[in-house]
Amino acid sequence: MKMKIQKVSGSVLYVILAITIIVAGLFFFGGEDPNPLVPDMSQPVYTDSLIYLMYVLLGITIVITLAAAVYQFVMNFIDSPKAAIKSLASIIVLVGLLIVAWAAGSEQALVMPGYDGAENVPFWLKLTDMFLYTIYIMMAVLILLILGFGISKKFK
Repeated sequence: MKMKIQKVSGSVLYVILAITIIVAGLFFFGGEDPNPLVPDMSQPVYTDSLIYLMYVLLGITIVITLAAAVYQFVMNFIDSPKAAIKSLASIIVLVGLLIVAWAAGSEQALVMPGYDGAENVPFWLKLTDMFLYTIYIMMAVLILLILGFGISKKFK
């Protein structure tokens, strides 16, 4: 069973890699859009294709990650319900972090010359800030953990 899963996942990896290389090649070598969104700024013709590919890959990643997390939780719950409930603590902490980061986000509209889109509104601004603050906090925690484990290893 394991070999079959490795073959399938390897094949999927190569297909996704080939699609990504093709779309990236189109993006970089496909030419310039004669009607760019922002005047006096070049825009590759296949920008939308690259963005949509990234949306699809992100969506697939999220679905697979959530499905694997639910599957693992259910399997752990069958073996040890107490340990499975304890494993939810990290999800609760992450949700708390997202709520705090959302509250810290700014609603002030950005001044962007040449941009007439509808995304410069409080909801999208706060969402973007939430993601940025969450990334900053998680990177800081990661660096502190790396340093902490490195230092504690020296004292053992």
